[in-house]
Amino acid sequence: MHFSLGIDAGGTYTDAVIVRDSDGAVVESSKALTTYPDPLPGMKNAIDKLDPGYLGDIKLVSVSTTLSTNTILESTGFPVGLIMVGDYVIPEKLPTDYWIAVSGGHNSDGEELKALNLDAVEEFALKVQSKVSAFAVSSYFSNRNPEHELAVKKALKELTGLPVVCGHELSQDLGAYERAVTAFLNAQLIPITHKFIQAIIEEFESRGINANMLMLKCDGSVVGIEEALEKPIETIFSGPAASLVGASHLTRLDTCAVIDVGGTSTDVAMMQNGLPELSSSGAVVGGWQTRVKAIRMETSATGGDSHIWLKGDRINVGPRRVIPLCRASAIYPGFREKLKHNRVAKGYLCENIQVTKFFVRTGFRPIELKAGEREIYRNIGKDPVSFGDLLIALKKRPSPSILDSLIQKRLIQAIGFTPTDALHVLSEYTEWDVEAARIGAYLLGRPLKLDPEDFSAEVKRRVARNIAEDLIAYMIEGMPREEIDRVLKGKNFTRFRVEIPVVLLGGPVGAYVEDMRKLISAEFIVPEHADVGNAVGALVGKGIKRVEILIKTRFIPKSREETPEGEEHCAAPESEVIEDTLQQQEKKTEFIVFSPSERKKFEVYSEALEYAEKLGKQLVMDYMINAGLGKEDIRIDVSRKHLSPSGWTDVPLETKLVYVGIGIPKNSVIA
Repeated sequence: MHFSLGIDAGGTYTDAVIVRDSDGAVVESSKALTTYPDPLPGMKNAIDKLDPGYLGDIKLVSVSTTLSTNTILESTGFPVGLIMVGDYVIPEKLPTDYWIAVSGGHNSDGEELKALNLDAVEEFALKVQSKVSAFAVSSYFSNRNPEHELAVKKALKELTGLPVVCGHELSQDLGAYERAVTAFLNAQLIPITHKFIQAIIEEFESRGINANMLMLKCDGSVVGIEEALEKPIETIFSGPAASLVGASHLTRLDTCAVIDVGGTSTDVAMMQNGLPELSSSGAVVGGWQTRVKAIRMETSATGGDSHIWLKGDRINVGPRRVIPLCRASAIYPGFREKLKHNRVAKGYLCENIQVTKFFVRTGFRPIELKAGEREIYRNIGKDPVSFGDLLIALKKRPSPSILDSLIQKRLIQAIGFTPTDALHVLSEYTEWDVEAARIGAYLLGRPLKLDPEDFSAEVKRRVARNIAEDLIAYMIEGMPREEIDRVLKGKNFTRFRVEIPVVLLGGPVGAYVEDMRKLISAEFIVPEHADVGNAVGALVGKGIKRVEILIKTRFIPKSREETPEGEEHCAAPESEVIEDTLQQQEKKTEFIVFSPSERKKFEVYSEALEYAEKLGKQLVMDYMINAGLGKEDIRIDVSRKHLSPSGWTDVPLETKLVYVGIGIPKNSVIA
């Protein structure tokens, strides 16, 4: 009998599941704390908890990890040289100090605007090659004609031998700068991803696991390990994608909303007709707008480890993440007694000055600390210290902003009361030290005249309302949060209703269902194995390949004169096209087919369309077969969009063909 192994390294926990291939049933699962900055030890710990009797029969391994996302968010990627080809308007904010803009680029028809200045590229490469680990290149309208990007790539590889990533290889969407950012982020991830994947391969080999290896992408599909090495940027946000795909598999629902309550955040997304709903603008990560196809999601800093703190008589949830009191008590001997006797003056209350707040040093090494940071850091060790402890040690009031800075640099980690502690008090989740959680609820509830149970119940209600707000914000794009909150508070005798099932994933997520039902009219489902739904999702993602092909009508003046060099010939606004319809129809036309593989011209529209349709299907089929799928396991859906302004009687100005190939990877567990 054959089995498959799914692994998801989340923000707090790393989950592992073993699934029986014959029927897709989960036969065993495990959880371990996620390890940072390297998630591999956490993955090893999760695998170690599984029955070794299954491991010899594992034929498929699929991994979802936050490695790429965290690398970008923490700015810990490798240095990259960025080359922008064309008349760029250079923004003030660039992702690297090593960049150059050179002449070249094409217009919207794929015609060369200016000759490529390859000499400037080579001079730049020689200057920075010892300072960077890879290069990224993006050229104007490379999605219409990539020849300048390819020429730069060839020259750089011959000159330096370093990896080179081109914008057109990652996206066919418009936006030269966004493609440049996408290429840059991908390039800085390549060395890290190579090291991580090689470590995974070695780990499985040492365990005698000889399996087909896949990684989950941020659009909910899976790719082979080789493509993951080339395009690690596509694995950003693979965690939310895993929860979406996992929820669909566990419930057998093709259309549903999914709420994934993790330790750090709550993510909301939707599956429609068996496919994840994608963002139209591309993923935004670390403040950078990319052109990476990713699921559309609503994310908030509400999770099981969100810090619960007081400001006056107001209970605040997050946004910072802390170690729950119940877990800290299990990790640090004597912590419960220390917590019981902790005191903080009321006038000092802010997020970092709480009666339940403690600090402990992490394993990260400090670099370039300021004097004030060094002073506080020296007095925080491996055992938790409170604000009062620091006050005594420093003989002065510690700066909350400096504590913030040390937390942001990941040199210290905070401990505090969390929703996980509240559930411990309410006996709805008792994985750790219940008494430590109860002490924390007593200390925070006392100034509000609430006993531990009432305080914890109020925290639980606040968290449920935050989750409900995220769900409605996702379902009704653009609705102001304050309006959503006003309805959820029920002051207007109105209530939201969601017409599709809502699946909840996460550890103790079932504890919030009843509170959610009081807020929103919907069918809420907590499936079996909801606590490891992400690991299931990492395993059951479908093989999906999207190919977009554009057919553009180009009007050729009778003189056949080309657009003057240096002018970007973009498609005219629709209003101008209508005014010029009669004049243009008298001119000769040609039809240009733009695809990821080539640019080709035709004199007859029907021939261009026939060619594009065959090419799109072939590109999808070739990709899927190379991924190990048989033709009989592949379905290709085609959508067509035509741009034909009102009053237009000729062939379309533009035709966009989108091909979506859907398949099931060999040894996949999809039933």
